[in-house]
This record gives sequence, C-alpha cells and structure tokens, in this order.
Amino acid sequence: MSVALVTGASRGLGLALAEALAARGWSLVLDARNARDLAAAVRRLSPEQVRVLPGDVTDPDHRASMRCATVELGGLDLLVNNASHLGPSPQPRLADYPLAELVRVYDVDVHAPLALLQSVLPDLVARQGALVNISSDAAVESYPGWGGYGSAKAALDQLTAVLALEEPGLGVYSFDPGDMRTAMHQQAFPGEDISDRPEPASVVPALLRLIEQRPPSGRYRATELLAASAAR
Repeated sequence: MSVALVTGASRGLGLALAEALAARGWSLVLDARNARDLAAAVRRLSPEQVRVLPGDVTDPDHRASMRCATVELGGLDLLVNNASHLGPSPQPRLADYPLAELVRVYDVDVHAPLALLQSVLPDLVARQGALVNISSDAAVESYPGWGGYGSAKAALDQLTAVLALEEPGLGVYSFDPGDMRTAMHQQAFPGEDISDRPEPASVVPALLRLIEQRPPSGRYRATELLAASAAR
C-alpha cells in the first residue's frame, strides 16, 4: 500500500492530486488550514483511504501529527509540499513590502516544507520514496511585485536541489505547474478575469509522471512533461 502526505489539499492542485492518487489506490494524509473546507473537499473520497488533519504547516505539533498519521498507515512513500502563502494582495513592490508578512511567506513556503521533510525523511528513505515541492515560475523569472513569493519559491527550489544531491536514493523534485485557475492565482490578480487559465486537474498528469515514472531528481515544468508525454 502506497502512502502520500499532501499539504494544502482542500482545493486547487493539492485536492486534484489527492483525488488522482486516491483513484490509484493510495492511502492519504491530507492537510489544510480550514477544517470545514478540507472536510468538504475530501467527502467523496473513501474514509478508509484518508486521514484528514486540518492545521497550520508552520505549527510543530501539527507537523508531528501528520507524521504520526503516516506511521499509522504503515509508512510514507510520497511527500508533496503544496501548501503555500502568497503574501499581500495585490502583490507589493519590494520597497513597500511589509516585513512581518514576508516572514510569514518564508515560514509557510520555505521553513515549514523543510521542517516537515526533516520529520519524515527517515520514513521516505526507508521506502525509497519521493519528495515533490511545488514551485512557481516566479522562482526563476523576475516579475514586478513578486519579490516576496518568488524569492521564497526560489529558496525552496535551492533546498530541493541540494537535498537531491544529499539523498540520491530518493526522487526529489521541484514541480512548476504554471498558471492555474486557483484561489491563490485570483488573489494575486484581484478583480481580474482568470478564467482563461487551466484548471489544476489539467496539470495532474504531469505531476503523476514524476511520481510514477521517477525520472532523475530535478526541477520540472508541467508544460514540458505534458509535451513529452504527447510526443510519445
């Protein structure tokens, strides 16, 4: 039985991935900040497959609870650090960025993923598992107003790259899904119509390719993975 821990699973890419993994028979530990949203999101999944743990990924006790839940399920094969914090909306220039909010962005987007990985790393190593850190094009491209979120995702990318060298027995991936029609993307562009962006489910096949085919560790874009699949 394969076991995955997915953070930020009440909506968007996290929920779409959870649904796809459940359809493939995975057991899941799912986290999100809002308990009501998380419960409603996973209601259609089999209760035997899912452990639902609402909470804040920056809380050490919550991270410990997630790790305990994976142990109860028999181990851990996959950690997906999907939970993210965008920061202020609309995105401010760095000259105006509230530093207390920047600390929160880094706590959620950098420190918490590393802390969670540290807690479950022995379990992943024991089962030769995989880690996926959800990245962003803002980690590698420079956009006005994206200095906070973008620099946090760049830091997460670098942590991922170093971990890939330190843990060659694992599949270690940064996954850039591209623009999606999500609540976070709408938050980044308040008042704009983002209906032309693809649904999160459209990039799940690319993410599943990483999880199931286990290419060499590295940074992957959804568009590239989908194009490669289409060319086969």
